[in-house]
Amino acid sequence: MNGKRVLVTGGAGFIGSNLANHLAGENDVVAIDDLYLGTPENLAADVEFHETSVLDDDLPTADVDVVYHLAALSSYTMHEEDPAEGARVNVEGFVNTVEQAREDGCETVVYASTSSIYGDRTEPSPETMAVEARTGYEASKLARERYAEYFHNHYGMQLAGLRFFSVYQGFGGNEEHKGEYANTVAQFADAIANGERPELFGDGSQTRDFTHVDDVVQACELAAEHRLQGIYNVGTGESYSFNEMVALINEALGTDVEPKYIENPLDVYVHDTMAETERIEEATGWEPEIGFEEGVEKVCEGYSQY
Repeated sequence: MNGKRVLVTGGAGFIGSNLANHLAGENDVVAIDDLYLGTPENLAADVEFHETSVLDDDLPTADVDVVYHLAALSSYTMHEEDPAEGARVNVEGFVNTVEQAREDGCETVVYASTSSIYGDRTEPSPETMAVEARTGYEASKLARERYAEYFHNHYGMQLAGLRFFSVYQGFGGNEEHKGEYANTVAQFADAIANGERPELFGDGSQTRDFTHVDDVVQACELAAEHRLQGIYNVGTGESYSFNEMVALINEALGTDVEPKYIENPLDVYVHDTMAETERIEEATGWEPEIGFEEGVEKVCEGYSQY
């Protein structure tokens, strides 16, 4: 993508800042964020930043060609602290942003949904399978998907909902500001590098389709370029257990730190995930380029070797 004016909501957050910085090289990029969890320190100098909420009136949508809507209360626990506020940000904020962009002539939107709606799956999860909401967070993301259908059917807009699978980069990238909400890869690597035992729920056998943020950024860009409509998974099609992740981190760091196994404190917990990615691959030619072993090495590059 080049020569476009692009709006990234949640643009000072983890995925949003990576996307904004990547696109700013060839495009006019505006990032907005209320700084609930993001930080403008993540953004490159050539990204225009506005501290504002997706719930506000008069968002900077004038002359925007593409909206990337990544702003959200982005976890189950974060959402459950105040479900009503979660619905306002995740659902009303989506509608408010898309409607203002539509009124200003934008017809292309790429937005974040979630893979957690698939529940526990050791087999690849296709976009066509039945899903349900078990948490307020999942309900809010499903609501986005339905409102996207409305904007498409009623106004002819193109809206691609991307169901991200366990996106990571590490504290050496733009994840550090998320702290306890950062991906487990980032948290465990930082703990092990500092000689601390990472805490794993249960026996550590739970699995995730860990997807590097660089691949997610490429998927986002291609989704807009191809003006995709509908729902698309963004993952690797492979899964690793937390035990395997810890072993890879120890190998990359040259350490031998044993994890600490604790009782799972969460009422709702997805044990296993894996993406079926054929749909986005066929639509755009996108394929993940960073395997998990390489990704772990990238996460660990910034730490001193032991």
